[in-house]
Amino acid sequence: MTESFENQWLRRSDAGGVAVQDVPAALGLRKEPTPTNVMETQSLQLWYSGRQVLKGVSVPVVQGKVTAIVGPSGCGKTTLLRSLNRLTDLSRNCRIEGKILLDGEDCMAMDPVALRRRVGMVFQRPNPFPMSIRENVLYGVRAQKRKKARFDEIVEASLRKAVIWDEVKDRLDESALNLSGGQQQRICIARTLAVSPEVVLMDEPAASLDPRSTAKLEESVMAMRGEYTVVAVTHELSQARRISENLVFIYEGHIVEFGETKQLFEDPREEATRDYLSGGLVTSIEEEEAAS
Repeated sequence: MTESFENQWLRRSDAGGVAVQDVPAALGLRKEPTPTNVMETQSLQLWYSGRQVLKGVSVPVVQGKVTAIVGPSGCGKTTLLRSLNRLTDLSRNCRIEGKILLDGEDCMAMDPVALRRRVGMVFQRPNPFPMSIRENVLYGVRAQKRKKARFDEIVEASLRKAVIWDEVKDRLDESALNLSGGQQQRICIARTLAVSPEVVLMDEPAASLDPRSTAKLEESVMAMRGEYTVVAVTHELSQARRISENLVFIYEGHIVEFGETKQLFEDPREEATRDYLSGGLVTSIEEEEAAS
């Protein structure tokens, strides 16, 4: 059986960690920390086979926050997400201009495999490896050649962060393929978190899940707030409102508005944002994934 693209990519990738900056006190008083952009795009433009999908996109990714990307089908949101760790490189006839920065470093100048060690991905469909739950979580950890003495600690901590520890703690040596779809997706999240990525990307991670599994997955994402930086694409506006702290609204390849989720839902600056978040503003542009 041919291995999926997602599993082929994951087998080539592990991840690293990031230190959190402390904001010094000023005038003897502790101030609220200034948001730190762990990633950002600057005037990012992208074409598939000559068709422009992203048009001058400049957007920050704030450290320790969950950022949701929303917009109509075909607007460029999945392309934007995949560009952040250069999965777009794997698409034929793709051309990029502009900058993608990670901790101030130019991602386009990095080894893409090294970049993907720092910016992990949870794909739309669950893709556990055909091995035990324990070995799924430890796959990238073993690639990093960490000390085996900490393996049990890493497995438990990662599964707890993915909000699935209580469901699988007595089944760690069973195949991950025996789990439900929702459980498999949270195992994939745990596998990503185990290697301490600086940023976790999620491409509609609940798209194939039932409502109960979706609720568990959302609980997992919200548990990451503060400790992890998450960027998630979702078609569900209600989900974006529940899980995210920052919101990006993209339309026809342009960033219409970026800001705090609560602010954009309650009092957006742009009329187009208001229209879309209230259920309007649709587009007939073909899905950008079709070009990949």
